[in-house]
Amino acid sequence: MENEITVNGVTYYAKNPANYEGLEYCIVRTYSAGVFAGYYKHHAGKEGTVFNARRLWYWSGANSLSQLACEGVKNKSDCKFAMEVNSVFLTEVIEVIPCTNKAMDNIAEVPVWKQ
Repeated sequence: MENEITVNGVTYYAKNPANYEGLEYCIVRTYSAGVFAGYYKHHAGKEGTVFNARRLWYWSGANSLSQLACEGVKNKSDCKFAMEVNSVFLTEVIEVIPCTNKAMDNIAEVPVWKQ
């Protein structure tokens, strides 16, 4: 993949989503790590990486992940979405739902939740 560098065995990727050509913005549900939104790259089996990833801890105004991936949320101020991280490697991916542009924009508008 372009715009990546490996240092001491760790691969780092550019943050700009334009560098993730061919990757879709998705909702990714895992067995035990929770739900993430970001650009998804499948590796092998149940493993994958989410780039520009936000952990979605709680959402309001969408009754399921399917609705969240299609429409986003209705109550942005009531959601608990973590800050975006460059990437997260997941080992137990169990569901991947591509997002519409509407949902992607909506998720980006949800304020970062901090306690």
